[in-house]
Amino acid sequence: MGHKVGQLCLYAGIAGGADIILIPEIPYDIDKVIEAIDKRTQQGKGFTVLAVAEGAISKEVAAMSKKEQKKYLENKKHPSVSYELAAAIQEKNGTEVRVTVPGHTQRGGSPCPYDRVLSTRLGAAGANAILNGEFGYMIGMVNGKTKKVPLEDVAGKLKSVSPDDQIIKEAKLIGISFGD
Repeated sequence: MGHKVGQLCLYAGIAGGADIILIPEIPYDIDKVIEAIDKRTQQGKGFTVLAVAEGAISKEVAAMSKKEQKKYLENKKHPSVSYELAAAIQEKNGTEVRVTVPGHTQRGGSPCPYDRVLSTRLGAAGANAILNGEFGYMIGMVNGKTKKVPLEDVAGKLKSVSPDDQIIKEAKLIGISFGD
């Protein structure tokens, strides 16, 4: 997940205790990633968890033109950036790397009470909009209240993570590396 934007990877990485989070909006430097791994190893940590969005790119690839990027991506020898990173890490410092791609399994799990209340509220607001003949809206939560948002305001728009977002700064404060 996270082919073009890193929202899900960012939140999953923080919630899952990742030490390094790589997202498309912040091109990574493989040497900085290895530096973060080595720092943890020197601190006696026996492992490092990386959360990697499928669209994460290195600084070298980010500096390429769109045409060069397309050609590079077409000729990759690894099925995903995670495997590419694993190979680079193993090659550069000999660290054993295990890749796990959760795919759609990460969408499972039992709902908590918050999930049940949220889905009930969104469903009720959606049904009410239909009963009132109000179509072409997405129902969302804004400041704790359900709100109708016109589809043209959200359709086809990506919610990118800004490297200056507060959540990025807070993650860095607690020691998470973004490879930058």
